[in-house]
Amino acid sequence: MQNEKMKGRSAVLAVMLIAAIAGALMQTSLGTALPTLMKAFDIDLATAQQASTWFLLVNGMMVPLSAYLARRIKTKTLHLVAYFLLLAGILTSMWTPENADAWWLFLAGRILAAMAVGIMLPLSQIVVLNMYGKSERGAAMGMLGLVIGMSPAVGPTLTGWILDKNHELLGLTLSDSWRSMFVIPLLILLVAIVLTPFFMKNVVPNKKMALDIPSVFLSTVGFGLFLWGFTNVATDGWTAFGSVILPIVLGALILLAFVWRQLKLPLPFLDARVFAKKNFTIPTIGLLLTMMAMFGVEMMLPTYLQNVRGMTPLDSGLTLMWGALFMGFLSPVAGGLYNKVGIKKLAFVGFSMLSLGTLPYLFLTAETPTVLISVLYAVRMAGIALTMMPLTTAAMAALPDEQNADGTAANNTLRQVSASIVVTILTSIVQNIVNTKRPSHAFKISDPLQYADKVMNASLDGFRVAFLISLGIALLGIVLTFWIQGQKEETAC
Repeated sequence: MQNEKMKGRSAVLAVMLIAAIAGALMQTSLGTALPTLMKAFDIDLATAQQASTWFLLVNGMMVPLSAYLARRIKTKTLHLVAYFLLLAGILTSMWTPENADAWWLFLAGRILAAMAVGIMLPLSQIVVLNMYGKSERGAAMGMLGLVIGMSPAVGPTLTGWILDKNHELLGLTLSDSWRSMFVIPLLILLVAIVLTPFFMKNVVPNKKMALDIPSVFLSTVGFGLFLWGFTNVATDGWTAFGSVILPIVLGALILLAFVWRQLKLPLPFLDARVFAKKNFTIPTIGLLLTMMAMFGVEMMLPTYLQNVRGMTPLDSGLTLMWGALFMGFLSPVAGGLYNKVGIKKLAFVGFSMLSLGTLPYLFLTAETPTVLISVLYAVRMAGIALTMMPLTTAAMAALPDEQNADGTAANNTLRQVSASIVVTILTSIVQNIVNTKRPSHAFKISDPLQYADKVMNASLDGFRVAFLISLGIALLGIVLTFWIQGQKEETAC
């Protein structure tokens, strides 16, 4: 009987991992494609970056709802709904006309995809927490970490390979058009859709519970305004009252009202009481720092490699591939180490590696060897592998099983919010520095070589500041480890 149960849950995990690959590719593949999208739609970096920031924004808005949906809707049904929503998002972005006026349609597809991923990934964690005991969760969560960790490697590299030249895949021609980067996630998703009716099981216990409409409103509007304000920083600047300051402040106030309401409800939409547990809150903060440090460099490096170094999308993807593959390899290993050495030591080593791998990026030039960039990126990603899923597992281990859905939703919401904020802030900083230090157009005519040199130096200055902020975040992670308790899970006999 135990063997049958093992086979059943292994098949469920396999289907979720396949779907998670498609979702993760949709989240990470655009980094390499941003320069291509800028040319195709005739837009600047800040506008192109909206494809990532809006994805993270909507993803963060959806995650709180995932806890309710997981309890209310059957696991198999909810997975299928999320998969078809992702399918709609992929097709919408894929067939957007190439002009600046149609950019909103591309973003609409990204929003649909973000809604789907905002359900899929938290739901996958909830399912794992319900299928596996506490002594087994480290390895199972490590497998999810493998998918999340591999996507920064496979996504940008795969996109670069597609954009570099024409290819054939299953009889389909993948041209150098940006549209082709959606084909492979689409095919992977279709496999998950076909397998789900046969292998997915209704794992999460369901119960009838009314949807608290005021909580949904407060959550959606609060997160939406808060993150939308940060999204506008790149184009409008920090002093824009109507589009930046006002929505951030209003969003924060509405979110405070949301939290207050959750503390008063007998059956909260999202139980904010999980943060009353120190062993949940501190690892969750560490996880936020990990996500911010990761995205702070991950979203900047492809643009640096292509716009400053003149690399092709494929070459920039290959430069970063080995580090992300290393992260993918270490993620399951980190799950095992979590059970053996505990989260405190693991997090300290991880954040230290993240800091050491980021420090040399402050001194990048237009001639920095790509081998050095790859090695440093590998060190960073190894540090992220040692912190991301172990911190998630440690946070969830502090909660009773009945709070798994709330803990997962809270954990994932803050992850997406933090990632969205750091990407927006760093993009705005880089864009503002470039705009401030860019020489006049008249100088371009009088001395084009000096003009090009100054433009490159302006871009480098912007990237260095972004990397400095990422280093500061990693150093904060080291400090945080001193407050993490050194508990570790007992290995099952």
